[in-house]
Amino acid sequence: MIKISAVIITYNEEKNIAICIDSIRKVVDEIILVDSYSTDNTVTIAQNLGAKIYYKKFMGFGDQKAFAIELATNEWILSIDADEILSPELQQSILAAKEHPEFDGYSFNILTNYCGKWIKHCGWYPQPKLRFLNKTKGSINHNKVHEGFEMHSNKSHIGFLKGDLLHHSYNTISEHSRKIQLYTELAAKYNAEKGVSISVLKIIFGPRWNFFYHYIIRLGFLDGYWGYVLCKNISYESFIKYTKIRLYSKEYKMRLKGS
Repeated sequence: MIKISAVIITYNEEKNIAICIDSIRKVVDEIILVDSYSTDNTVTIAQNLGAKIYYKKFMGFGDQKAFAIELATNEWILSIDADEILSPELQQSILAAKEHPEFDGYSFNILTNYCGKWIKHCGWYPQPKLRFLNKTKGSINHNKVHEGFEMHSNKSHIGFLKGDLLHHSYNTISEHSRKIQLYTELAAKYNAEKGVSISVLKIIFGPRWNFFYHYIIRLGFLDGYWGYVLCKNISYESFIKYTKIRLYSKEYKMRLKGS
């Protein structure tokens, strides 16, 4: 039987952290929590539930999770966010893999709850992600947003586990709006530093295409009213991101010329 370390990064997650940890305690042997200096009771709650607490200033999601993985004492890593829980079926699937691991890593579907609605389309489901793996076979990239695991070799074998990771993403539109500002800020600065440039045409037509793609092609209309709202916000997020990239790219080039 393998031993598993769960890694979680947090900032002011007192509303979510208890149920998250409760869902993984049955399947993991260690819980590593890296906190970005929360001002609420996140750390106290997690510590009382057996998590090992560490602190690190937030510099991006990839860096934060990579730091947490370095602290893990076990080779096998389960990466989970504070607003996610394992469904009972996924718990059983992980326990079965724990007894007899047949692959170097495992992916599973993430089912997201958006303002009280489970989203089954919009490109958000099924959306299998690699979240459970042997860290000697792969690692997490250091992307500031949309971080993810990558295997060291294309010959690595990835299995798929039944059951959903239940993601309680946004309870209100205001929460989503705040995250849009955070994610686009990080993504825009990262892309600007990489030399990415955005045309005015992309700013005009890109968001419209994103709405059409998620709402029509990816069947977002089947999720009803909240599917429409989500697809509009996906479109809005792309508009904000493209606009910020264009702005920061110009600023970055001017700094380079002045140096």
